[in-house]
Amino acid sequence: MTDRRSVPAIRTGQGPGLLDFEEFRRRFVSRFYDPNFRVHASAIDALLDTAWNNYCQSRKSPITRPAGEGFADPSYELSVEWLAARAAILEAQQRHDDPAQRTRVLVIGAADRNDKTCPGEMAKSYRMAQIAIGELQSLGIEVDALDLSLLASEYGRVIYPCKGCVSTAMPLCHWPCSCYPNHSLGQTSDWMNDLYPRWVAAHGILIITPVYWYQAPSALKLMIDRLVCADGGNPDPSSTHGKKVDEAKAMELEGWTYPRHLAERSYALIVHGDAAGTEALRHALSNCLDDMGLISAGARACIDRLIGYYEPYASSHEAFDADHALHQEIRNAARLLGVQAVRRRASPSDLPTAECLPDPRPK
Repeated sequence: MTDRRSVPAIRTGQGPGLLDFEEFRRRFVSRFYDPNFRVHASAIDALLDTAWNNYCQSRKSPITRPAGEGFADPSYELSVEWLAARAAILEAQQRHDDPAQRTRVLVIGAADRNDKTCPGEMAKSYRMAQIAIGELQSLGIEVDALDLSLLASEYGRVIYPCKGCVSTAMPLCHWPCSCYPNHSLGQTSDWMNDLYPRWVAAHGILIITPVYWYQAPSALKLMIDRLVCADGGNPDPSSTHGKKVDEAKAMELEGWTYPRHLAERSYALIVHGDAAGTEALRHALSNCLDDMGLISAGARACIDRLIGYYEPYASSHEAFDADHALHQEIRNAARLLGVQAVRRRASPSDLPTAECLPDPRPK
């Protein structure tokens, strides 16, 4: 056991204090800016009083129940919302492991735009996804299509940023993430609780993404960051009694196994742009997925391409229409991914896996 006196000091002093009431009130009522809400002013004031009290009391998880059997501390009160997210992941893992289920591929369209938002036009990533979906379905594969542009076009759809718990100690980063919802801060309806099970249920992952300013689109980056808990995360928040930093540090120093909760799934990537940055983003995403223990479907399944190189944005869809070679490359990538996912399920021993090898760098 690690001597608690040897646990590194916890560095504090950065975070802000509580807002004063007037600033809290300004931010709260700004959500009701539309004049249509004016007739409900008294109701809004009543809600303001409750929200202020909840904020001052830090009521992050207002409804909890004892963790129960199977947890390190069965008596520890866990959020019922976290427990529901965990149950969805466990059910998804059962579907993933069930040989009677069809092979499933999660196809992620990562562009932030669609024709129901300000751009007024669908994304090329969406069109590429439709090509890939058709190819996968021709193999008899079940497709789960995830369009991340919904983050910008649906009411209440949100992915909150990662808080970096892992950088304090890996056991503080819970699987699934327990940082959200935080009701006292109004951080609710986090989409990741729906997305974690979709990753878990999949046998293959296909990410189709444009380049935004040499980087991943905002929605994709948010999702990738929040998947850090799948790469070594702690599946038992009761073991750290929530976010007890000293307990998490001690656990890691005693020896942490860094479980990879999405390991051995296959992946493919299609990264596209119009001028620069595609190769760098494809490389970054490959590194991330490799580190999580996913397995590439091969070089021809992980491609980066420029469409309409330095041509006007206005005609980019026409440039894509004319790029028949890229259309076939998309089909090839989807087929390679689908075939590998099917083969790995049928004969997992035919391909080397990380679990068969000693890991000299488990972090």
